[in-house]
Amino acid sequence: MISERETRDAPPHRIGLWHVGVVVSTHTETPTGRSIVLDVPGWGGNLAGQHADVRLTASDGYQAVRSYSIASAGDSDRVELAVDRFPTGEVSPYLVDDLLPGDELELRGPLGGWFVWKPTQTEPVQLIGGGSGIVPLMAMIRSHTDSASTAPFRLLYSVRTPDDAFFRSELERPTPHLDVTWLYTRRVPDGWPRPAARISLADLAASVFASSLSPAVFVCGPTGFVEAVATDLVALGHDPQRVKTERFGGA
Repeated sequence: MISERETRDAPPHRIGLWHVGVVVSTHTETPTGRSIVLDVPGWGGNLAGQHADVRLTASDGYQAVRSYSIASAGDSDRVELAVDRFPTGEVSPYLVDDLLPGDELELRGPLGGWFVWKPTQTEPVQLIGGGSGIVPLMAMIRSHTDSASTAPFRLLYSVRTPDDAFFRSELERPTPHLDVTWLYTRRVPDGWPRPAARISLADLAASVFASSLSPAVFVCGPTGFVEAVATDLVALGHDPQRVKTERFGGA
């Protein structure tokens, strides 16, 4: 995930080789978040929605490994991550505050084969993201655009304030077959019609594809957000088997 989490022991078929990536560029996304573009020889591409392990090694040999969602998709050896700083973390403060173009990072992956979208899918897709949970959903949106898919896509994106949105400029550009709805929980833009509040059943009912359309649904964000949204989606008639979730929290 995007926010820092412990890397769980993966089954053998998911454990890949470590690759050395070189940072090409970084971009400040939010006051606490940053996107990072790397060239990773031998990476070989990834599916939209997969993640990567990142390993840092200290001068005394101590190693820390964390898992981050990938914002890019496709066959390229170029990988984009997006990281939100976890104040007491061992990895994310370095990635957000200190990493520079030309620096090297060790990456392992791509990992995960369940929370993914493929361009061969044609059913409507409902994406619901909270905060930095937008990152794997962004990979799906980019894959959808790059493949010229005509599958209807909707994104419901909940953030604390307008300043806390990752990839805002990209999401605000008109994109074929993509509708974006913004929700704010702490502070809204001037003149915004909806007051600041947490995402609700009414928000979902007004914004997501109807359950009768059998959309593929992907929900990503903090644990509490994901659990509340998934519960409300089922209450609205969505098949639990079609609601895929990813959640994150501090390690």
